[in-house]
Amino acid sequence: MKLFFLFFLLISTLNASKILSYNIYDRTDRSDVMITFDTPYEDVIKQSTTSSQIIITLSGASIESAKMKKTNSSFLHSIKIIPMENQTQIIANVSRQTQLHISKTSDAYGLRLRFSVKKALKSSFKTAPSPHLSTLPTKKSDNLSASYYIVVTILIVGIFILFILKRKITNNSFKNPKKEAWLFQENQEKQKTLQAQEQDKANVSIRFQKALDHENSVVMLDFADQSYLILMGKSNILLDKFHGEKPTTQEDFNSILQNRNEELENFLGGQESPKQEQHEDTTEALRSYKERAATMLYDV
Repeated sequence: MKLFFLFFLLISTLNASKILSYNIYDRTDRSDVMITFDTPYEDVIKQSTTSSQIIITLSGASIESAKMKKTNSSFLHSIKIIPMENQTQIIANVSRQTQLHISKTSDAYGLRLRFSVKKALKSSFKTAPSPHLSTLPTKKSDNLSASYYIVVTILIVGIFILFILKRKITNNSFKNPKKEAWLFQENQEKQKTLQAQEQDKANVSIRFQKALDHENSVVMLDFADQSYLILMGKSNILLDKFHGEKPTTQEDFNSILQNRNEELENFLGGQESPKQEQHEDTTEALRSYKERAATMLYDV
């Protein structure tokens, strides 16, 4: 009989799972204790609870020596692991609001003890529902309804007036298309005239200028593709015009003045130059131009 008991004890010891390690993981909302076995743990787990302790009994589990560890968690204050005959007991000192949830890993080599706050129990008593704002009785306001109708009426009248004004403007524009076209054409012509005047002013430029005395000077003006040599002073006289071979430097301009020295002296002395008679018709044709050029020269 003794041999049978020893044999049974030996078999049960060989089948027991040995606790290799345990680790405590403290979180803000829970504390986890992870226990690791050397073989898959498949035995019975028992649990009992007191006001300040939760006792877990692991049947068929063993550990080399007793273990104890304190924590700073608000859920788990300390834990003890005590080896007993054919079982291991885990004693956890906890607060009143702590509950325990036990789970195994998928391979049964690990066991997790999770300590967390107890969930609030649902009350079996029915509480009277609080009145919702939408269900509260409200006093009807006649003034509010009247204001609403007034605003809607004003909006409708305003939309109707705008529609009539738009229709009148559209009809007037279709009835008098010629008038609008004439006004538009007149404005266009005025703009073209102003642009032409500005273009004429922009095309007139002074190439060279030399003073003969305190009253008279010789000026070479560029207009379009021609250059004009003009005596400016008491009398504005066209001396010559150049089309192809225009003077390009100051030396060329001085050379022209030297070649016309006698002619210029005759003009300044009050005598008419044969050159003036030859260009009398040209001078008459460019009279308006000379007046405009003289005005621009004096402004310069």
